[in-house]
Amino acid sequence: MRIIRDYQFVEDIDRGASAAIGNFDGVHLGHRAVIDMARAAAPDAPLGVLTFEPHPREFFAPHAPPFRLMSRKARAHRLEKLGVERLYELNFNAHLASLSPEAFARDVISGGFGLTHVIVGADFCFGKGRAGTAAHLQQFGAEMGFGVTVAPLVEQSHHTISSTAIRAALTEGRTRDAAAMLGHWHRIEGPVIGGEQRGRELGYPTANMSIDGLHPPAFGVYAVLVDVLEGPHKGSYHGVSSLGVRPMFGENRPNLETFLFDFKGDLYGTELSVALVEHLRGEEKFDSLKALIAQMDADSARARAILAAL
Repeated sequence: MRIIRDYQFVEDIDRGASAAIGNFDGVHLGHRAVIDMARAAAPDAPLGVLTFEPHPREFFAPHAPPFRLMSRKARAHRLEKLGVERLYELNFNAHLASLSPEAFARDVISGGFGLTHVIVGADFCFGKGRAGTAAHLQQFGAEMGFGVTVAPLVEQSHHTISSTAIRAALTEGRTRDAAAMLGHWHRIEGPVIGGEQRGRELGYPTANMSIDGLHPPAFGVYAVLVDVLEGPHKGSYHGVSSLGVRPMFGENRPNLETFLFDFKGDLYGTELSVALVEHLRGEEKFDSLKALIAQMDADSARARAILAAL
């Protein structure tokens, strides 16, 4: 997959795609439906996705609590798995935010990326002040020579699938409900960072990962599926993760600590993808390390049973 970030400098090989437009946070079933429509609209054209980085919501409210379901790297990884060949990851800045809907259609979609066809959701808004609608885009497409298809919102059990609904499910620890809307397990991806090695002292060495910038799912312990994405230990594993601030050891920044079953090796700096399968319990503070270890033993046994049944 090729990633293009500047609409003013585009190579010929990257023009002419049929592209879905949106933020694609989580790359859920609704997003996948829009991508499938882009593929069907022009089968002979490269399959593309036009998205924004940072997310416009981050640009306009930089100090708001983290809300993203995935990092830009994880989003690109997921889109590539779906067969996307061109990722137009536009730098969302003051200049882009100031473009009128017509200027965005003319300078970015038509003149910049030279897209042959675009797919947007029925609730799509674009341009300065979100003044442009899907109907406006259809009008501009007719004038400027690119096709436009408006995709209906995807529903599940009479509820619209959305990143907002997925965040709510994760906040409540409903991992399987989130997965049903995503079409895949919710995953946290990133490098293993250095920790304080308390887990090793307790008999549970963990791979620590930051969740900075991401919407925090319910704190607590999860049964997880782990993909080691690179290095000598590349492969898939079962495990158990603790997500939170580790109240036994004072106040800490939230992070994800994952213990891989039946694993020995060094994962520092390695990229992991951790799928949250089931929320086993909330975060707790124990009276003693002995009580904590006993609970960790119980959590691991329960996680093994859940994952074995998948």
